[in-house]
Amino acid sequence: MFAATNLNRALFFIAVDIVATYIAVLVAFLLRFDFTIPQQHIQDLHHMAIVLIVLKVAIFYLSSVYKISWRYFGLRDSVLIIYLSILVTLIFVGIVYLFRDSYFAGFPRSVIPIEFFISIAIVLLSRVVKRFFLEIFNKSALGRPTLVVAYPSKASVIIKQMQTQQKYWPVAIFDNETVGLKINGVSYKSLEQLQKYHEGISLAIISDEFKIDTIYDALKKLGIKEFKKYNSDGGIESGLQNITVEDLLARKPKDLDREKIAEFIQGKRILITGAGGSIGSEIVRQCINYGAKELILLDHSEYNLYKIEQEASERAVVIPILQSVVHKELLCKTFALYRPQIVIHAAAYKHVPLVEENVEEAILNNIIGTKNAIDCAIETEVEKFILISTDKAVRPTNVMGATKRVCELYAQNVNCKATDIVAVRFGNVLGSSGSVVPKFREQIQKGGPVTITDPRITRYFMLIPEACQLVLQAGAIGSGGEIFILDMGEPVKIVDLAKKMIELSGKEGIEIKYIGLRPGEKLYEELLIDESEHKTRYESIFVAKPTIYSEAKLIADIEELLVCEDKISKLKEIVPEFTHD
Repeated sequence: MFAATNLNRALFFIAVDIVATYIAVLVAFLLRFDFTIPQQHIQDLHHMAIVLIVLKVAIFYLSSVYKISWRYFGLRDSVLIIYLSILVTLIFVGIVYLFRDSYFAGFPRSVIPIEFFISIAIVLLSRVVKRFFLEIFNKSALGRPTLVVAYPSKASVIIKQMQTQQKYWPVAIFDNETVGLKINGVSYKSLEQLQKYHEGISLAIISDEFKIDTIYDALKKLGIKEFKKYNSDGGIESGLQNITVEDLLARKPKDLDREKIAEFIQGKRILITGAGGSIGSEIVRQCINYGAKELILLDHSEYNLYKIEQEASERAVVIPILQSVVHKELLCKTFALYRPQIVIHAAAYKHVPLVEENVEEAILNNIIGTKNAIDCAIETEVEKFILISTDKAVRPTNVMGATKRVCELYAQNVNCKATDIVAVRFGNVLGSSGSVVPKFREQIQKGGPVTITDPRITRYFMLIPEACQLVLQAGAIGSGGEIFILDMGEPVKIVDLAKKMIELSGKEGIEIKYIGLRPGEKLYEELLIDESEHKTRYESIFVAKPTIYSEAKLIADIEELLVCEDKISKLKEIVPEFTHD
């Protein structure tokens, strides 16, 4: 009977409003007549009370006032009640005027404003009393004590949403530059103030406008054990997501030129090889975002092609092509039939240990597949060809890196005629099929151990969307023959990455186990062979020094590579900096 249900809350406040209105009318008449109400006005008192009670309950009910949570009653709710009370009073004044010669003949009109202010005070007091009690004596009952990290405009939205539910309770907002400002009754605090006054906070909600890695470690020192990021597209529940290692390593390039990318992509027919892979599928999404006219999605994996085709076809004109880049005749038919204006070549075997075990297939898919795609593009006069390369092509120690370096050499030295051919080189992308992140995540989920090849090993990392947008930006500014290098920031120690992922998982006691370097694996990756010849107008994009290699000799070397027995030695001949045990 006394459970905190919506019906019980509504009935309770209807009863409160009835009593409050009657008391307000009675006090108004007492004040008007110096606490001695003349007998002839007793009937006026009853008429006024009945009319106001009916009006107030009806209007409050229709305006959903009785659905407002007692526990989280706030300023906006107070303003609503004041507006509705004014409306009730104005309607009552109209009724008094209409019935001034009958029911309200001789009615003392001065009681109307007196009753209004008394009634407002009692109704609002009845709503805020529980909130006041909880804030003073039992704050935990309001929800989980939570720190909000957001700029004022976003903090206002987050806090209002938090104050309408019972899960989180904002006790402070963090931003060292806005200390002292109050948003909906919650104050901005500095890190020092949080350390001194708010030791009980166990959760931080961080707006997606912040670079999370810059404040994560600082907040961890406060004893905060759980972090969530707030996505502005959702509410306090649907918009909250757990912080991931991708959030901590996200770079968000400041010189991303969306206008330049849009100018390059918008209204174009674009062919993407390896369209179903991690990089290829994100390239597809970005091309859709930037207004591509038509997308030709080419992949030899039926399942991957089906997935990206189903996703992309909801937003763009899509042509799925189930094909391998190693079949040149079929590939050229595709190019000739659809006449793409831009080709983005993402198809490649990238997993280092697997490529070490399958050298011939890697040469066929990576080198011959790339050569075929470039040749077809030149034959069909594609405007721009973008080769996705890798940092492993720099002083390669594995077959995968060496094959990609051969691809770069061909892209730089082939007679491209009317086609501008550029390569874009970058490091590991977080969350890709070949990344350590999914592997670590799976190992952590199983309780460990997390396996790392060497405690000294480092890698460059970038988020897939960031990398793909910069690839398109580099392609937009390329004039042909360049190898663009994306600024990947500082290299990350893999062991630190693993520790951070274990920490974010909330699981304890997970072991890190070192298993030794795999065949062809480097301790450190590089992005440049020599100093880059020149910078571009964008801080995040550099241009590598060109390597001159006779086209005729390179083609002959590639043909010999296909038939020779010692393919490693031939790769070393084509790529002198290639070292391989």
